[in-house]
Amino acid sequence: MDSLYQKLTIREIREEARGVKIFYFEEDSANKVNYQAGQYLTLVRQTSTGEIRRSYSITSSPVLFEPLAIGVKRIENGFFSRYLVDHAQPGDQVCTTGAAGFFTLPPNVNGYQHVLFCAAGSGITPIYSLLKTILHAQPTLKVTLIYSNHSLGDTIFREELEELAQRYPDKLQIEFLYSNNRNLNRARLHKSLLHTFWQQYVAVPPEQVLSYICGPLNYMRMCTYALREVGISGDNIRKENFSTEKPITRNEPPDTEPHVVNITYQEQTYSLVVQYPKTILQTAKDASIVLPYSCEAGRCGNCVAQCIKGEVWLSYNEVLTDRNLANGLTLTCVGYPIKGDVVLSI
Repeated sequence: MDSLYQKLTIREIREEARGVKIFYFEEDSANKVNYQAGQYLTLVRQTSTGEIRRSYSITSSPVLFEPLAIGVKRIENGFFSRYLVDHAQPGDQVCTTGAAGFFTLPPNVNGYQHVLFCAAGSGITPIYSLLKTILHAQPTLKVTLIYSNHSLGDTIFREELEELAQRYPDKLQIEFLYSNNRNLNRARLHKSLLHTFWQQYVAVPPEQVLSYICGPLNYMRMCTYALREVGISGDNIRKENFSTEKPITRNEPPDTEPHVVNITYQEQTYSLVVQYPKTILQTAKDASIVLPYSCEAGRCGNCVAQCIKGEVWLSYNEVLTDRNLANGLTLTCVGYPIKGDVVLSI
C-alpha cells in the first residue's frame, strides 16, 4: 500500500447492535491518528479495479483519551462494510487516509448555551463522540438528544447513553423514539414532534443553539426544515451524510471551457487542465494524482480545498455552509473551474 496511507491494527471488535460493530484500534506515539470529536476515518481497500474508499464515524472522544474507535453498519450491498462486519478480526490491519470532516464543535463553542442532537439509527456514531466530549469538556452547555430507531434491539449505545443521562441529569436530556411504538405520534420524529421537544427542552434563543443531525437523507431534510422554522440559522446546523449515491444534477456550470487548476497538497504542486463534464477530482485521478476524497458526491467534505485564486462552481453541496463558502472553501469532487484559472490548497 502506498506510503500516503496509514496502517491501523484492529485491537478489539464489539457487536453493538444488529448488524453494527465497533472497531477499536491499537495506537502508539509513532502511529497515532489526530482527530476532533465528530470526525470520521476514511478507510482504503485496493481491488482489481482500483481502490475503494469509505468513511466511518469515530465513536471515541479525544478528550477522554479513549482508544480510537469507529462504528460500522453492515450494508447489504456494501463491499467495505460487509468485509469489516463479516470477516475482519482482531489483529487485522486496515489502511486510512486519516481523520476529516466538518461535523465538529466550532472554535467559539463558549458562545452557545445548548446543543440539540438529532440522530437516526447508525447516525448516532459521530454524535456519540460529540456528546461525550461536550459533557466532559464543556460544563456550561446543556444537551438534548433525540434518537430514532426501529426498536430497542436496534439502538446503538443504548446502555451507555442511559448511563450518561443518569450521570449528568442537569445537563443531558434524551428522547428515544421507536418506529414500532404503537403510539404513532412518538413512533417517528416529525416536524410537530421536534417543535414540541424544542419547546420542552430549549430555553435559550435560537442563535445560542447548535444542532447536529445525522441519519437518512429524508430524515435530515425534515429536521433541517423544522429547525429553520424555530429560528436556527443554517450556519448553526451541522449535517453528516456518508451516502455514496451520486446526486442527480441537471445544471451545467456557467462556463464549460477548459481551465488550468493548480493544486498544492502535501508540499507538492500539481497542474491540471480541467474541463466539464470531468470534475477537478476526476481529472486528478485520471492523472494518477492521489488527493483526499471519499463519497465523490458533495456530501462528506473529505475533498475540501481552499480556493486561493479563481472561482469553482459546485454541482452539489450538502456539507459546506454559506460561511464556509464565503471563506473560500470548495469541494473538488463536484467542483469545476469557471471564468479562468484556479489555484487550490489542500
